Amino acid sequence: MEPPPVRRAVPSLLAPAVERDPHPLYRTLREEHPLLHDEPFGAWLVSRYEDVRAALAEPRLLAPPPGRTLVHQEGATHDAHRALLEPALRGRALAALAPGLERTAYVLARRIAARQEADLVAEFCQWLPAAAVVAALGLPYEETARLQDWCRTGLTHAAGRHPGLDACLRPHIVRRRAHPGADLLSVLCTAEPGGRPLSDEAVTGLVGEVLGAGGEAAALGLASFLANLLDHPGQLELVRERPELIPAAWAESLRRDPPRPVVLRRAVAPVTVAGTPLPPGARVACLIGAAGRDPARFADPDRYDVFRADASRLAGGAGRHACLGADLAALAAERGLRALLEVLPGLRWTPGFRPVPRGLLARAPRLLSIRPR
Repeated sequence: MEPPPVRRAVPSLLAPAVERDPHPLYRTLREEHPLLHDEPFGAWLVSRYEDVRAALAEPRLLAPPPGRTLVHQEGATHDAHRALLEPALRGRALAALAPGLERTAYVLARRIAARQEADLVAEFCQWLPAAAVVAALGLPYEETARLQDWCRTGLTHAAGRHPGLDACLRPHIVRRRAHPGADLLSVLCTAEPGGRPLSDEAVTGLVGEVLGAGGEAAALGLASFLANLLDHPGQLELVRERPELIPAAWAESLRRDPPRPVVLRRAVAPVTVAGTPLPPGARVACLIGAAGRDPARFADPDRYDVFRADASRLAGGAGRHACLGADLAALAAERGLRALLEVLPGLRWTPGFRPVPRGLLARAPRLLSIRPR
């Protein structure tokens, strides 16, 4: 009598080893389960590049509730709120933030230079993006420490919420409504989409989105960016000699090690994902971390290569829900790296140290131990 076939366990994102190293699971999903319902996780997993890109751009897939950010919104409300944020985070408005961001980067780098050893995560990566968001919003510089601490302890970007954010912003919103300036918070406080001003809750939700995307996610992305370059000294020297490569090096790090490797969505109408019809209410997990290393899309996908021709932009989303903070994060990464390379010419790992990425939904090294000189 033939023995019964051995049934392989259905893989899950919640398996104990996945948070430590998700890439074996990602490979299995891409090769054997391009669309899989992960019962313990409670979502359909999408892992191949083309399928993930299509899902991120699908207007019938929104962020699951509760939440109050753009990815939770539909139709005219989404379009109106996005139109408010975009001009303040791109083009001339973004360029106006560059000098202040650069000064902050040099101040942080010089503080590190005085140390025998330092942790770039705690002393650089978590501070620079928070300072960029504070400047964009026109908040007092003193608020940087509070916002940085919220990002460090895990601001819930998808929901745009933090227990202290409403209380922190309330007095600033009152002042901006009475005496607006040219900053992003003033833009939100004086806007009247549809002929009516935004509520305080709506303003706070949009600020939470900017803080999550331009602050928290940027800090995670910056940590992985510096880790990738310090792990590849030859490429670090190339970037030092040719600073024009920094944008490509940043994009390549986002492809290889995205700060948010799992992005959750919920179907608000019948939708087809990876060739399979899903009903309204279905939860979909877009595995950006798997898509960014799909060998069907990228040659030698595990390699970090600043000369990669097209690193893709999946880490910033796609379609109408593409990340509004992407340009601000890229600016922080560029100015930050320039400052570090100039002020710390001997920048290298502390002997024996190697970065260890952590996290499932938000992933990056939590410690970058370096010798400044």
